[in-house]
Amino acid sequence: MEENPKKDIIIKKDDAVNEQKPGNPERSENKNYYRRNLYNKRKRYFNKTPQSSQEEKLYFNKLSVVIPLLNEEESLNPLANEIRKAVKPLNINYEVIFVDDGSSDGSLKVIKDICRQDKRFRYISFRKNYGKSAALQVGFKQVTGDVVVTMDADLQDDPNEIGNLLKKLQDGNDLVSGWKKKRFDPLIKRYSSRFFNYITRVMSGIKIHDFNCGLKAYRVEVTQSLKIYGELHRYLPVLADWNGFIVSEIPVTHHARRYGKTKFGLSRFFKGFIDLVTVIFSTRYIKRPMHFFGFFGALAFFIGLIVNGYLAYEWEFNHQALSNRPMLFLGMLLIIVGVQLFSVGLLGEMLVHNTMDEKEYIIKDKG
Repeated sequence: MEENPKKDIIIKKDDAVNEQKPGNPERSENKNYYRRNLYNKRKRYFNKTPQSSQEEKLYFNKLSVVIPLLNEEESLNPLANEIRKAVKPLNINYEVIFVDDGSSDGSLKVIKDICRQDKRFRYISFRKNYGKSAALQVGFKQVTGDVVVTMDADLQDDPNEIGNLLKKLQDGNDLVSGWKKKRFDPLIKRYSSRFFNYITRVMSGIKIHDFNCGLKAYRVEVTQSLKIYGELHRYLPVLADWNGFIVSEIPVTHHARRYGKTKFGLSRFFKGFIDLVTVIFSTRYIKRPMHFFGFFGALAFFIGLIVNGYLAYEWEFNHQALSNRPMLFLGMLLIIVGVQLFSVGLLGEMLVHNTMDEKEYIIKDKG
């Protein structure tokens, strides 16, 4: 009875010895197994992304979404639902402001129902149609957030892009414009918009692809500095850049229109070009009109002076008659126009001098 335990002990020792033999295949298999297991654990540990880095925290206190609209009755309820779903994961307080630009359908009734059910939604309704620029200007005056997002109400702008816009804004930008890289618009609208954006990019010097995209994000300081009227909503990046703000863009998702019809027309294209000239003049020369009128006035004056000087030389030394020389009248006209333009520049300088106000300068920071 006492020998069995000793035998058992000897057997266990032999097993331990066998396991320690270097050529034992069972030991090598166990060793490889534990190595693979340890490698996989380390791989999972080092490749594990912290929760905080997966979801970048937003440092804005409150988001204001401004939506100008005109006759978008069928789109409003789906739009409100998509905005709620898109903003919920961001964990940020928000408000949505509908600006009804004098709709003639049932848009206002739908908006009132949405605002009655959800107090985060508000609305402003114009008595008549004033245009998108007016709707944005009034909407910007009503926001209470420190960051503002604008989008159209036709469901072509994707509310899920709001988070991407805010993250780009958080990288140090002041205005982030959406770029509809893949557009679902009629052919004529796509190509006219591409040409319009090219001309605006060349004349303004701002290297973005889509100036007129309705989906944009702004710091509230930008919206407070903008004065939008007429059709200037197409050039908000230009106006912001001139005020010293940093402008950027990101590609955004664009959808085909589900309801209603587009408000685009060829007349808007020609009006947009005229407004571009207005923007370039108002941003570059509104505080220094002499640089614009004086330059062209002096140029016209000296060209006219050279032309008439040449004709005077021909008349005095070559005895050429001037009664049948149209260039004489051209030279006189250039001199008169040059003097008038120069005078307009002087009057503009006097007006600027008398209306200067320190409030017009935008202060970034002070200590």
